[in-house]
Amino acid sequence: MKKILIRMKDEVANKNMTITFEDFEKIDIRVGKVIEAEDFPEARNPAFKLTIDFGPEVGVKRSSVQAVGAHTKEELCGMLVCCVVNFPKKRVANFDSEVLTLGFKNTADIGWVLITPAKGSVEIGSTLR
Repeated sequence: MKKILIRMKDEVANKNMTITFEDFEKIDIRVGKVIEAEDFPEARNPAFKLTIDFGPEVGVKRSSVQAVGAHTKEELCGMLVCCVVNFPKKRVANFDSEVLTLGFKNTADIGWVLITPAKGSVEIGSTLR
């Protein structure tokens, strides 16, 4: 129990820490276009498997995203999304998630609302600055 409380305290402290601009510059956030969305029943929490095209520099990557309840598969296909592309792969159930798709918790507390550019005039593969 004591270890759990210490870990929780550390996680709260990390959320409140200040990072430098140089730290932020290390994070490579790109715009990609969802080209396929599939159900992911093996995931512990309701999720989709996304295939996302980031253009020629980054290429096509896969992502597990807990967007069930906030988005439908049909809505996700063709959607522009923002992702961290320079994290290491993360194994989710039987799937390697290659990028972290960014979003905010849905107000209904079901799924994550994905971050998408407000205008379609953003090029696939563009970097957030």
